[in-house]
Amino acid sequence: MSFGIDTSIQYSNEASDPASNAGQGVPSVVTRLAVGCKRKIVIYTWKDGEAQEVKELNLPHSPRSVVFSTSTTLVLSYTHTDHVLLKLPMMSTTEIALPAPPPASGSTGISAMGMGAFSGLGGYMTLGLGAKAKPAVYKVNDDGEFVVLKDGGSIDLLAALSTFFASEGHISRSGGLEWSGPPDETAFVKPYMLSIIPPGSIPLPSSKTSGSAPSGAPAAPTTYQTPCIQIASTLSLSTTQIVPYPFSGDPSSLQKPAGTTSPPSTTSVRVLSASPSAKSPLFATSTPVDRTAAAAEGTTVWAFTMADWGEQIDELVDAGSYADALALLDTLDTTALPDKEQRKAHIRGLHAVSVFSEAKYMEAIKTFIDLDINPAKVIALYPETIAGRLSVPRPKWIELYGGKPLKSASTDPDDKPSAAAGSTESSTTNKIAGQLLAAVDAVVPALGDAIPNLSSSKDDDTRSIRSTTVGLNTGSVGPKGKDKTKDDYQRSIENLLVYLGDRRPKFSGALQTFGITPAKAPELPNLSETSVDELFALPNQPPPSLIPEQLLRYAQIVDTALFKSYLVVRPSLVGSLCRLDNWCEVAEVEEVLKERKKFSELIDLYKTKKMHEKALSLLKDLSEDEDDPREKVDPTALYLQRLNVQYLPLIFNWTNWVLELSPERALKIFTSDEVDFPTKDVATYLAGRDLTLCARYVEYLMEEKHEESALFHNWLAEIYLDLTTEAINHNDTSFFEARAILLGRLGKHEAALDIYVNRLNDYSAAENYCKRVYQAEPDPRGVFLILLRIYLRPSTVGGQAASLAQALDLISRHSPRLDSAEALQLLPPLVNASDVRNFLYEALKTPKVDTRISRELWKAREYQVDRQLMLLQSKRVKITDTRM
Repeated sequence: MSFGIDTSIQYSNEASDPASNAGQGVPSVVTRLAVGCKRKIVIYTWKDGEAQEVKELNLPHSPRSVVFSTSTTLVLSYTHTDHVLLKLPMMSTTEIALPAPPPASGSTGISAMGMGAFSGLGGYMTLGLGAKAKPAVYKVNDDGEFVVLKDGGSIDLLAALSTFFASEGHISRSGGLEWSGPPDETAFVKPYMLSIIPPGSIPLPSSKTSGSAPSGAPAAPTTYQTPCIQIASTLSLSTTQIVPYPFSGDPSSLQKPAGTTSPPSTTSVRVLSASPSAKSPLFATSTPVDRTAAAAEGTTVWAFTMADWGEQIDELVDAGSYADALALLDTLDTTALPDKEQRKAHIRGLHAVSVFSEAKYMEAIKTFIDLDINPAKVIALYPETIAGRLSVPRPKWIELYGGKPLKSASTDPDDKPSAAAGSTESSTTNKIAGQLLAAVDAVVPALGDAIPNLSSSKDDDTRSIRSTTVGLNTGSVGPKGKDKTKDDYQRSIENLLVYLGDRRPKFSGALQTFGITPAKAPELPNLSETSVDELFALPNQPPPSLIPEQLLRYAQIVDTALFKSYLVVRPSLVGSLCRLDNWCEVAEVEEVLKERKKFSELIDLYKTKKMHEKALSLLKDLSEDEDDPREKVDPTALYLQRLNVQYLPLIFNWTNWVLELSPERALKIFTSDEVDFPTKDVATYLAGRDLTLCARYVEYLMEEKHEESALFHNWLAEIYLDLTTEAINHNDTSFFEARAILLGRLGKHEAALDIYVNRLNDYSAAENYCKRVYQAEPDPRGVFLILLRIYLRPSTVGGQAASLAQALDLISRHSPRLDSAEALQLLPPLVNASDVRNFLYEALKTPKVDTRISRELWKAREYQVDRQLMLLQSKRVKITDTRM
């Protein structure tokens, strides 16, 4: 006969108060008892203590094991290989398909052990010790998952196996529990599976078998020669502890419990049924195999109690088994562990560091985001090229996140983060560690002793679970070489960008709620003013929970790392980031930008950070590489003319340098339309530097800006007067030009032209002057004839010699504007007709001259005809008869 029991809370669909019980209904406590009989199973049900209708179902075989997977699903085991699911609502069964067993392997000495070790038991051992064990099925999770243990009686199996199934009957995990030998018995104490392993199945630790035996002595055993309790975790599917018999004292000494005389190797160990609930005690019995010894010594009962959950989790964390610690935490509630949530957040952070070291960067980054980890600690996992002074060597990563350093971790202080040298695939064995068996009590020396004697206990080294952990690998990438290193490095930074992209808007948004924007960055303390320890001490909290000072530090850390990351994986985007408002620490990135010759990006960053002095100094340094004067000053001038009015002193200071090289470009700084500078301040500045430039600026104000203030008009007049006085004192040619303009406006053209020709030697200016005057007064005897006279007959005292070439050029190009007769009279006698051929040709083409010439030609023709007639008439011939 077998049975299973289940108690659960169920909700009816009919709610007495729909407003308060909507969606659930009225709760009821339902208890079900399943009793397996001969080829039948009977279901007894109680609802809130009231018995319900009994259900029965005939079965093809008698169930030897009955387990409730869920409140409405039963697992029935007929044999080790024959299991079915029973759905109570429909009272129907479904066969559970077990995976095929592994292929048989050769014997390794296990044939003399296991269940065969009990083949010589006498009639005394009729308590069932020699009987075949019942099929073992255990519920391991609240969601209905159960585990089926396969038959371990086969001597061909090197290790017994198990299979995990979901409540629907399909396999839920790819792997299963394994044992070093076929277990004689098993028990389940959530979340651990405890099994009795026969002698000679479990190898001794290497520390107990090392060393050579003395000469002639028998070889030391390599396996435990006594039964052992092998404890495995149903969470990690790995062995967590092995407790050899006897359970008190040093296991290596094989010390017998008090009151016993039988050697441990001839003792049978059994486990009593235990409650599957967590923290329930486990009882085991040890009985000598020999009937006489059993009668004399009786049966010893051992009590096993589980260590405190906190201790177990702490040991797992100290061993580096963070995934296993999290799995164990998930099985507990806050009543068993009040600080569960705090522990879980801490261990998740450590686990994220562990998987980060295994090059699982995105998995780690998602955890960092979910836990709101301090950005300084996240960035500290990267090399100095990204983290700068925050970079932490790999062996100190766990300590940084509040954990204890792993013993197997490298202690080389020069060991850098994996992202710098390419992440190494390393792993931590998934073993649940912890002090499972905190007390091993030999409480009953004999079955006949009184129960109150269940009090003696002995502490030994078996209380601590012996687990081995492979620490974080600090080696290089290995067989895949540099390509793998570079790929891991790039991938780690790409994943970091995901973290930074998530944190950046949240920190900036939180700062804006306090009225703090990047525009105020120059007024706020720099990141470099805070020590590394202070940055690491900042809390792991969501942005809305942080104070402004903490938010500011986080924003500075994130933006600085974002700049450096872009420089490595997305250099083309650095420029756009520099032009946006940001919290980047300039001191951390400016040297990198200079090394990469990204000067335009650095200048944009300086400008965004309002570090204009540095930007202008850099522009001046860069101008030294330019040969063209305009190329030297243009970048600086463009930068200055875009600055705000509040930087006017800085603008004036740096305009001095531009003025020295290009006054014209300096003037454009103040005449551009990008910024409206205060006109009075600019005019005052220019007046102190260059009066001519100041006059041009005031003229610009009047002509372009339509300045009507009397101040600027009077100011311009004073500037003109000062310039004139200065020109007179220094005999400046600009004074003659001004005088020529004034004389021209007075109508004294000859005097004005004399200045252009004989003082300024500017023939084109004189010719242009004549064009303007002739356009207003088209007189052939006017300004052009005056200019020709000045060229050919200078009258100015001290004037230069006549310029015949200039005169002939003027005659050839402006002959229609000259009086021909007057011009010919001014020409020197020795001028060839060929030199003035064009002039003469044009002069003869005038209508008046052309008519006169035609008349004279006709008159000459008439005279010619008359003379010929007279000549012909004077020659007479008399014709007579004799001359005929």
